[in-house]
This record gives sequence, C-alpha cells and structure tokens, in this order.
Amino acid sequence: MPSFDTVIEPNLVEVRNAVDQTAKEIGTRFDFKGSSAAAELADKTITLHADSDFQIGQVTDILLAKLTKRGVDIRFLDRSAKIEKIGGDKVKQALTVKSGVDSDNAKKIQAAIKQSKMKVQAAIQGDTVRVSGAKRDDLQLAMQLIKKTVPDAPVSFTNLRD
Repeated sequence: MPSFDTVIEPNLVEVRNAVDQTAKEIGTRFDFKGSSAAAELADKTITLHADSDFQIGQVTDILLAKLTKRGVDIRFLDRSAKIEKIGGDKVKQALTVKSGVDSDNAKKIQAAIKQSKMKVQAAIQGDTVRVSGAKRDDLQLAMQLIKKTVPDAPVSFTNLRD
C-alpha cells in the first residue's frame, strides 16, 4: 500500500553554517564594533546576545538573511521567546529550531484528512504522521491538503513508498 511520512525536519548543518556566518558578520560590521553582540548554536537552540533590543533585532535580521541564503525555511525558528535582560544593559534571546510534528499540528493534519473524505488514512507515529492510501494520486492530493492545513510549519514529505 502506498504511503508517505509527513515530517518537520530542518537541515541542521545549514543552520549551523548560517549561525557561524552570522557570528562572522557581527564581528566584521562597523555598527557592532565594541559591542557584545553574538550568535551561538547549542543543541537546537540559537542564542542571540546584544547590548540593546534594537541591536538584537539587527542580529535577528542578519540570522534570518543567512538562513534564507542557505535554503533553510525561517518557519523552522520559534521566535516566540521574549528578550531577556541579563546584567547591565545586555540582553539575550533564545530561538528554538523546530523539528518533528508537534501533537497539535499532527491532530490538525489527521482531522483534515478525515474531513476531506479522501481514501487515505493518517496515523500519528511519534513526531511524524504517516499517510497511506490505495492510489498514488490520492496521496498527492493529501500532500496538497496537508500544506494548506498547516501553513505556519515547513512540512516535508519523506519515505514515499509504492
């Protein structure tokens, strides 16, 4: 039976390269000279440091530009974290790199497929959603439906089997 897996999986090598390029550009830019601005990646968290809220906004812009240039969708970043003050005038912000379909989106995908009355089934398997059906054409329609259902997440489809 044909099937595919719906996943949210960033290219972590490209994310690391983008963070490294951001740190290098911060070191060479004149407007950051003498400041404590920095960007670092630890596990799946990008931590941005700066002297002010305005500067952290600039560092974020540089990071987003570098990610886009390297082909990483910026929707992988969870930018909902607040900017924290850390001693003196310094601030930091932690951006999380999303990976894996969270339970809310998985339930949304599963419900949308059931409501569409297509001849496919969706099963939540950990941090992926496996969609299986009798025809390959139905699976392609399901892919389009999933992309419309979850527009705020960069879903991709892997493990396509006939």
